[in-house]
Amino acid sequence: MAETIIKVDLSKSAYDNDMIHNRWHPDIPMVQMVKPGDDFKIECVDWTGGQINNNDSADDVRDVDLSKVHFLSGPVGVEGAEPGDLLVVDILDIGTFEESQWGFNGFFSKQNGGGFLTEHFPEAQKSIWDFNGMFTKSRHVPNVEFAGLIHPGLIGCLPSREMLDEWNTREKALVDTDPQRVPELATLPYADTAHMGRMKGDAAKAAAAEGARTVPPREHGGNCDIKDLSRGAKVYFPVYVKDAGLSVGDLHFSQGDGEITFCGAIEMAGWIHIRVNLIKDGIKKYGIKNPIFKPSPITPKYDDYLIFEGISVDEAGKQHYLDVHIAYRQACLNAIEYMTKFGYSRAQAYTILGVAPVQGHISGVVDIPNACATLWLPTDIFDFDMQPNAEGPTKMVDSTVDVPLSPDLKP
Repeated sequence: MAETIIKVDLSKSAYDNDMIHNRWHPDIPMVQMVKPGDDFKIECVDWTGGQINNNDSADDVRDVDLSKVHFLSGPVGVEGAEPGDLLVVDILDIGTFEESQWGFNGFFSKQNGGGFLTEHFPEAQKSIWDFNGMFTKSRHVPNVEFAGLIHPGLIGCLPSREMLDEWNTREKALVDTDPQRVPELATLPYADTAHMGRMKGDAAKAAAAEGARTVPPREHGGNCDIKDLSRGAKVYFPVYVKDAGLSVGDLHFSQGDGEITFCGAIEMAGWIHIRVNLIKDGIKKYGIKNPIFKPSPITPKYDDYLIFEGISVDEAGKQHYLDVHIAYRQACLNAIEYMTKFGYSRAQAYTILGVAPVQGHISGVVDIPNACATLWLPTDIFDFDMQPNAEGPTKMVDSTVDVPLSPDLKP
């Protein structure tokens, strides 16, 4: 049986656990050392560190302190790993805690994080999802149930000093183009809520002041939110520091492509069982800049889809040039509008796109001026027929149920 090398206690603050950190920095000490070929388990808190509760209020999502996230378990050192190597990570298994059979999804207030469709959903909302084996459903989003594909939203290795400096420089330059923007253009270093693992004293304070936030994906991996990194997946991570420094967190029970709701999958605490190996000098051998991966061979089998198309024309009718972001936003909005015809609120429909096994595709990027993006909605997850027909849609969803909303507090 694989050893659990990092353990968490959900009843305690993540700040009390020195095997957890919430910033990226090359000097964060390894909390465990393993050898190539070893397999082991790592436990993880949810990405907010327990700030969200299983209830019917969205106050906690509205008031969440996003400067604290994400809480990651690690870093784990791999003996013999050196800059230039590839760290090979096999995800052998991943699961929930017996005492925590639920997860959450939410939309952040535009004033506190926002999201992909924040102009359409500017206030905080939250849904709770209960787990029943491999399936999940929500008391806030009726008539839908589906199989989960549990995966880590965030996994990667420590950056080098040079890489950290590059991240901070380019992200600060982006913020400086519109420093008053809400939500902000990037999350810059913020020492007050940093948890630097086993770093102590002045060294921890100095690292906290420059440690990169864990919000975005970057060259080392990080918060990529790839739903297919589940059981049986294999990832090849570039190594930038001695011993690699692998960290993992932000576990999801299920997620739609794009994680469009930002608080955006079914977020959960749980554990992951992995095996590590090395490819010496693998970055140069294979010309690797960003991680590459092989997806899980185990995926929920949904064969029937409605596919919604979007192009590079925004909600106001303005034409954009081959803009995939706008095209996918339009595909999502088209799917949301369609689902409301069957009785779902817009918030419930948005939630479904964030948490269900929805596929997102870039379908065309050459036919000027419009890029084409598509959203694939699996119809098998609903307990009624969503296909278009000559009679028109029938409202099937109980309109008295909705996703709890907490208005912004007045200054």
